[in-house]
Formats: sequence, C-alpha cells, structure tokens
Amino acid sequence: MEIENTFKQWKKQCLNKMDLSKKGSVDEDIAHIVRALNDAENYFTTSSCSGRIILIDGISDCQDVQKQNCSWLFVTHQQCQKTDVVSGLERSCGDAVFKFEPFVLHVQCRRLEDAQLLHNVAINSGFRNSGITVGKKGKIIMAVRSTHCLEVPLSHKGQVLVSEDYIEFLVEVANQKMVENLRRIERFYECLQSSLQAEDPQCKNTDVTEEKSVYRRRRKKMLGSPADSCQDNKDPTTSEEDDGLDYGVNLFT
Repeated sequence: MEIENTFKQWKKQCLNKMDLSKKGSVDEDIAHIVRALNDAENYFTTSSCSGRIILIDGISDCQDVQKQNCSWLFVTHQQCQKTDVVSGLERSCGDAVFKFEPFVLHVQCRRLEDAQLLHNVAINSGFRNSGITVGKKGKIIMAVRSTHCLEVPLSHKGQVLVSEDYIEFLVEVANQKMVENLRRIERFYECLQSSLQAEDPQCKNTDVTEEKSVYRRRRKKMLGSPADSCQDNKDPTTSEEDDGLDYGVNLFT
C-alpha cells in the first residue's frame, strides 16, 4: 500500500509541474501518446520529444558537449529544407553539427510488469534500443529509444566544410528518417492502445467482438507470445537492423 501511495504522489507531483523544455509544451505529434499514458493508472510520462532535426553550434576545441555550451542555429520537429540549414550555417562561429534525433519517451511505471508491457510495445514498434531502469527509491523508468539517428559536423571555427550539394543530400536523409520516425510513432500508439485495453477489465465485456479479441491475446500469451506484441506479418527487425541493443532490465543501487 505504501508503494501504491508513493507512486500516486510521484505522478501527481510530476503532472503538476510545468514543462521545462525549450519548446514549453508536449510536441503535437506525440500529444495523444502522452495523454494516453498519463490517463492510465499505472504510468506517467517524465520527458518526451517527438523527434527533431537540429543544427547546433558548439564551442571550437571544447570537449564538453552539453546543451548549455551550444547555441541552436535551427530546430524543427518536422521535415526541413536545405535553405534552413544554409541560413543557419551563416550564423555559425564555432563547430556546427547537423543532427536528426528520433522519438524519445521516458515513462515512470507503477510495477515492473507494467514496464515490461510497455517495453514490448516499444520493441515491436521499432524502438529496439528501449530499456528499463530501477532506481534506488524504487522508481521504475521505461525509456523508449532507437538508434535511428544522424549526426554530421558541417563547420569548424565558423568555416563551412561541405558543399551545398552535400547539405542537400543530408537534408534528404534526415527528412526520410523523420518520415520513418513518425510511422513508428503511430505504430507505437496503436500497439499501446491494444495493450492498455487488454489490461483494462472494463474493456473485456463491452461487446462480443472485443471479448474475442481479448481471448485471442490471452491465448497468445499462454502460448508464449506477448499479448501486447502487436506483431503483424512484417518482421520488425527489417525496419532498423542496427537497433537491437539493450533489451534488459538495469538495476543500480
């Protein structure tokens, strides 16, 4: 009971806090996911980003790559144009780096089995670098991550090192990654909905169709196939071959 009350207190405190990101709000493309998790009894989100294309300017010859030591020349959570990057580079006076960062989501879970359910959802949606950590105070955090990234240096000490043709090529690659990223986000949401409904007793007796669906999920679970796998005929490994990293549970004291 103490653990239950502690989790509820953590959730209340977290949801009452203002968003401290630069943007100041939840990204539009993942607002439905954040809402679904925060409305669920066993979860709440602690941080999130739908994915972004950014051009940052770091201090030359500085080993510290923390955000506070960089200036943002350009950032978007959608696709970008070559002109966006070129105009950003014109303001660079250090080491400019062009990056694509995929969807990332951190969710605190009430129980380990809740985190494992969400982990299966992430893995089967293409976010194969996702993992679970358990902290000193019993906080269980599930991180949705992938290695679907891009990071390329474009200038040094304000001097552009690449041609505009190469910048155009990088923009095309980043935009392709953004399209794939949004596809995975929608797949994650679909899998999440199915999994949360399977766990909710109120969803089991609404009508005959849903009863049959729940029965099939339970039967798959008994046979060794996770009820929340949301698998289809497509092999999820084909979407990101280099994403199979940390699947385990990390415990630290």
